[in-house]
Amino acid sequence: MVYSLLGIIIIALCVKIHLMKKSAREISREFADRLQTDTNTLIGISSNDKDMRELADSINRQLVILRSEHLRYTQGDAELKTAVTNISHDLRTPLTAICGYLDLMKNEEKSEKLSKYLEIIEDRADAMKQLTEELFKYSVVMSENGETVTETVTVNNVLEDCIMGYYAALCEKGIEPSVHITEKKIEREISRADLSRVFSNLMVNAMKYSDGDLDITLDDDGVITFSNTAAALDGVDVGRLFDRFFTVEAARSSTGLGLSIARSLALRMNGSISAEYSDSVLRIQICLPEKNK
Repeated sequence: MVYSLLGIIIIALCVKIHLMKKSAREISREFADRLQTDTNTLIGISSNDKDMRELADSINRQLVILRSEHLRYTQGDAELKTAVTNISHDLRTPLTAICGYLDLMKNEEKSEKLSKYLEIIEDRADAMKQLTEELFKYSVVMSENGETVTETVTVNNVLEDCIMGYYAALCEKGIEPSVHITEKKIEREISRADLSRVFSNLMVNAMKYSDGDLDITLDDDGVITFSNTAAALDGVDVGRLFDRFFTVEAARSSTGLGLSIARSLALRMNGSISAEYSDSVLRIQICLPEKNK
């Protein structure tokens, strides 16, 4: 009799444990699904166990709070991006007018002292115009929420075109680029415009920080590397180079948005971008996903 009773209790406990494990799996599966999908559906379980249902209810309450906070963050982020875009756009018009009037004033008769003051004003106005343009470009990139148009892009060609486009500017800075591009055709299913903008931003970054050299490599695996000597970065946390508005003291005219834009675009192409700094050499690497076959 005792053994029979023990047997029944053991069987009941096994069934209880089985049902609880089933409920735990259901909660785990549905919780993961709710985090990945944009839905207001709450977690439901098949079990009638009081404790498991209380656990599901507790998680549902936290999900409601989490969704509310996420919605508030998304709306606030969108409003901020719109505000930045509008402000940077509004600044461009008066700055353009200021630069235009300065050009007219240069043709007028003036004293040597006034000419010096005008040169200073023009220099500051040009710097402010450049910063405003950079901020505007950043706000536009961050506000692009639509689907990116992709195509089969030959990375070799885009990189070569970008180098040729910046070659004169690099030479003016005393930088003679060393280029090593594989003969293997590297093709990726990405946005040509986004890739070109990433390369352009890295070129501009090299012109700001390079001590006179620039090595650009595209290897057989499709990894693109920009490396240059940059003594000004000594002691700087290289990981922060991709942070918004982070600047190095040597580049006072920069908003610190160029590399942040490059990272955003690389991630949008499902790629990655990283930087390392050793022996006074900065190396930035871009890895892009292989073309789907």
